[in-house]
Amino acid sequence: MNRSGSRSPRYWPISTYRLQVHSGFPLHDAAAVVPYLAGLGIGACYTAPYFTAAPGSTHGYDVCNHNEINPELGGAASHAVFVGALKAHALGHIVDFVPNHMGIGGTGNGWWRDVLENGPSSPTAKFFDIDWAPTKAELHAKLLLPILGDQYGRVLERGDLRLEFRDGVLVLRYFEHELPINPRQAPRVYRLAVEPLSAELGPDNPHLHEFLSIVASLENMPAYTEQDPVRIAERQREKEVARTRLARLVQESPVVGTHIDEAVRAANGTPGVPESYDALHALLESQAYRLSYWRTASHEINYRRFFDVNTLAGLRVEEPDVFEATHALLGRLLADGSVQGVRVDHPDGLFDPKRYFEMLQELARRSKEAAAQPDDGTLLYVLAEKILSAGEELPTSWAVQGTTGYDFLNDLNGVFIDASQARRVRRAYTKLTGRGEPFDDVLYDAKQLIMTTAMSSELNVLAHMLDRIAESNRRSRDFTLESLRDVIREVVACFPVYRTYVTEDGWRPSDRSVVERAIVRARRRNPAMEASLFDFFREVVLPRDPSDVPPAPEGERRGGYPPADANEVRARLRFAMKLQQYTGPVQAKGLEDTAFYRYNVLLSVNEVGGDPARIGRPVEEFHRKNIHRAQEWPFDMLTTSTHDTKVGEDVRARLNVISEIPDDWGREVARWMRTNRTHRRIVDGDPAPDRNDEYRLYQILLGAWPLENAAGAQPFRGAPAAFVERISAYMLKSAREAKVHTSWLTANQAYEDAITGFVERILTGPGAAKFLPLFLPFQKRIANLALVNSLSQVVLKIGSPGVPDFYQGTELWDLGLVDPDNRRPVDFALREELLGAVNGDVDPADLLRNWRDGRIKLFLTRRGLQLRRELPHVFVGGDYTPLTVDSSVPGDAVAFARTSGGDAVVVIAARLCSRLWVDEQPVPLGGESWKTTRVLLPAPLRNRTFRNFFTGAEIRPTLATESGWIFAGEAFEKLPVAMLRAVV
Repeated sequence: MNRSGSRSPRYWPISTYRLQVHSGFPLHDAAAVVPYLAGLGIGACYTAPYFTAAPGSTHGYDVCNHNEINPELGGAASHAVFVGALKAHALGHIVDFVPNHMGIGGTGNGWWRDVLENGPSSPTAKFFDIDWAPTKAELHAKLLLPILGDQYGRVLERGDLRLEFRDGVLVLRYFEHELPINPRQAPRVYRLAVEPLSAELGPDNPHLHEFLSIVASLENMPAYTEQDPVRIAERQREKEVARTRLARLVQESPVVGTHIDEAVRAANGTPGVPESYDALHALLESQAYRLSYWRTASHEINYRRFFDVNTLAGLRVEEPDVFEATHALLGRLLADGSVQGVRVDHPDGLFDPKRYFEMLQELARRSKEAAAQPDDGTLLYVLAEKILSAGEELPTSWAVQGTTGYDFLNDLNGVFIDASQARRVRRAYTKLTGRGEPFDDVLYDAKQLIMTTAMSSELNVLAHMLDRIAESNRRSRDFTLESLRDVIREVVACFPVYRTYVTEDGWRPSDRSVVERAIVRARRRNPAMEASLFDFFREVVLPRDPSDVPPAPEGERRGGYPPADANEVRARLRFAMKLQQYTGPVQAKGLEDTAFYRYNVLLSVNEVGGDPARIGRPVEEFHRKNIHRAQEWPFDMLTTSTHDTKVGEDVRARLNVISEIPDDWGREVARWMRTNRTHRRIVDGDPAPDRNDEYRLYQILLGAWPLENAAGAQPFRGAPAAFVERISAYMLKSAREAKVHTSWLTANQAYEDAITGFVERILTGPGAAKFLPLFLPFQKRIANLALVNSLSQVVLKIGSPGVPDFYQGTELWDLGLVDPDNRRPVDFALREELLGAVNGDVDPADLLRNWRDGRIKLFLTRRGLQLRRELPHVFVGGDYTPLTVDSSVPGDAVAFARTSGGDAVVVIAARLCSRLWVDEQPVPLGGESWKTTRVLLPAPLRNRTFRNFFTGAEIRPTLATESGWIFAGEAFEKLPVAMLRAVV
């Protein structure tokens, strides 16, 4: 049995459909589309997170309460309706779960609010990855809270920070933020009310006595720095008692409340009188948090974030009680059968992903016990949102069934790119933009930028950790803090993957190789850097267990560093594991959110998990990856679009055509640039947009141009207003992500105005009258050619080993761009209507002729999913056999066979068909174009009879002495794709 046998899940879907649930599309709306999904042939509904998130969240990844169904989505009642609909139509349910971080931007996260109120003594302080003893002394036992829009002193003296007394406690308001006040320090304000209250009520008034008693109890409660469990419990008890007493007192004696309000007003200060804010400043300095300008987060933040997002705080989910607290509701949903599978968001952010997946499987086992179900040893169906870099494999030790499919997306996409034209594609880019640097250099610079700006704080933490290790050994104590920071930065900038996975059990050989490669690359880029720094770094990050090292003279080990003692080994291991949590975010921010927007050679390869240095992949590699998937990860998810992809799948299909006609593309772009040069503006002495941004724009226009205008009708009226708005927003986002002329942190308004103005001028008005007549004929040609790519990728996804996933709405043409564009509302009523139209007796050739309405894509999706339902054992767990295509035409095809027992399906899909294009019509027009192209069959399939599942045509192989084949012309009689089921 292959290794996947040990990972067999108790449930797996035949296919999945991703729904983005949010307040605009709540769970009861999701329930309403379940019948349509069932009719489409979907096996399971796969939803975005639906646990309570920040108000207005459109994605759910800023969850602030894991144990509540989001009220904005309809809460538990709507969830029950949704689950009921799924069960009624025999659909499974996979939920997206976020274990790595929580949203902390509003008031909804009670755990975080308790930390702000009680600091390290909060019972939930251990839930979050907070450094309570950072290098900066002023932050000792404090949490840096970078929420201010300006420098702290200016914000304070403008009166933007305002105390309020409500429900027996003081709170601090800063616009939409509401922060608790340390109850032990609240008497600083309450004491201001004692004298006037005594004067009005008299010294013997019982209400005054109660007020003084409450104030004294607050002053005498344990400090927020207390760590003794008994004292922590006392603090929690006393603050709640005081809150209740004070709220009751104010209700019984309104005069007390009046004087507290007066004291609060006095403490809040008076704008224009700086000294009036001294009391408020002193109060704020005594809190468990330190308010700061949001920009300081880059350098001093002392809690782990999701990437560089200040409002997403990292969780220590590897701690058992934290795991139990965050997974309580999920466990109940597993126990009652509401959920059958889990997609785990961002496991690379976890301290120990392997351990987390083991804990998740144990939760599932306990949930089965709670539901009185026998434990048969099978696993919960779990998918890891893990991005695999070139040559990287998913750790086989993880208790998961696969990834969310970015590896498959890039394997498949590469098939539709003409690798033989890569040099010409790059040459066109260099000639028209003046940029010729290798992608590795672009990525290196981007990662360096991220580490010196958005993520320098985390780098500083690692540098101090490494410095403490260096100081503990006489052979390394002379390394300066700055030099150690430099070596970390250089190695991370050269890291070839997102992260490694060292644990207390040690290193995997592949991970050790990754670190070695990073060090070698860093040495090569920095020949002037002290070589012993790299030796020391290697010795720390790749330590040996001292028990494995026999006594030896000092200096014998590489780099001259003697074996470490047990304490140092633990320190080194912790550094290595913390380093892993840093390399991932740097790679993500440097690669996906910076380099992908700087290197614009061919945008279809600038995809999550992609490698822009590689233009095209051989079919043999696609087959090799599918064989590996069939043998090792048969339940892996297969995707072509997600909520995070940089462009929609059919945009990608169009852009891939550029690789087939790079010379034509280069000539057209040169014409467009000359035509539109008058629409550029001069910003800081240079034309704006620059040629690199302009080159990106033309690719995006080519890929995303709406179908209703694809025929070029009335081009002089310009592009639709909604399209112009979308493209303007996309180009603004792209320029900010590139961080060359502007950025999210420091906007260059002049450049941003120039780039959005350029888009508007060339797509509307007189500019469009000159540009669009030149652009639209070429765009139409690309759209026609891309039709083959789009249809082929649908069929190859459905036929490949694993579980195909369909992102909401992509069963019709997907011309969306990166978020939030790809989260626009989906017209399910239209899709349901069209599904009814393709379910009957339809002519595929007619659908192909009218391809712009999307019915042809929906037809192939429906038929392919139907075949998967009929033969699930063939597609998930069945064998995969690559088939040789002997092409006699200037085009190519991909073919493979899926077999299990006596059942077999042959999948054939056309590719690289630009030279078959005739009379501006979709290609191929029919089997005549492929008449003599052969798909060679293995011996077991040569004597079978096949039926084309799309057209119903019967196909018999042609037999020779020792071979047999199917003519592609027969398979492609009406469509450029085929799924042939063996019927005899």
